[in-house]
Amino acid sequence: MLITLDRPKMNVLSRDMQNDIAVLARDVAADDSVRAVVFYGGERNFAAGADVKEMVHWDNATATREAPDLQSAFKAVSAIPQPTIAALTGYVLGGGLELAMSCDLRIAAHNATLGQPEILLGIIPGAGGTQRLTRLVGASRAKDLILTGRFVAASEAHAMGLVNEVVSSEQVLTRALELAQALAQGPRHALAAAKRAIDQGIEKSLEHGLAIETAEFAGLFGTADQVTGMTSFVENGPGQATFE
Repeated sequence: MLITLDRPKMNVLSRDMQNDIAVLARDVAADDSVRAVVFYGGERNFAAGADVKEMVHWDNATATREAPDLQSAFKAVSAIPQPTIAALTGYVLGGGLELAMSCDLRIAAHNATLGQPEILLGIIPGAGGTQRLTRLVGASRAKDLILTGRFVAASEAHAMGLVNEVVSSEQVLTRALELAQALAQGPRHALAAAKRAIDQGIEKSLEHGLAIETAEFAGLFGTADQVTGMTSFVENGPGQATFE
């Protein structure tokens, strides 16, 4: 499934738009016919952040009340059990980067510019940026980007592990859809189990993470994925299975 952000000119993420993303994410998660998801902002920009105009007059009480909702859309995206890919062009800033980091994989165009510039507004990321960025690139690099608010080009983002691939602007959507198609042909249950093991285990001690892995591993035996995959391996060799 392709989900396209469409709020000209910069795909600034208003609260209404964030709510729409949350609803779509929950619908996708419950739809067994969807095997992979691509988020795309169009040829010019992925998303240039949250709508500051909606927040400029907040006081402490308002921010305390509203802050949890800022994370709800991206929590819903990260909870999608199917593989998710962000196809990144142009500006990927603030809330836009937080949305991209909520996806499993990120394919960036050469012209993509990424950053968490909230510090330049006198605040910090509030929709997952301090946590997801740290988990992707490590504390030192996360502090570099968040404390300075500086932007990074796609090549630097790739070098630090923030994006998985960099391609030309003309190829970014095509590449993301190709990857989604490949993942869509994979074993549904095993892909979801792998996501759960990684996402839940990273929050725990190694010992607890290994226990999560064991449970997810064992839970796949007896599923159609496991029967098909292992039978095909024994009979035809690796990489020949056709999953439901």
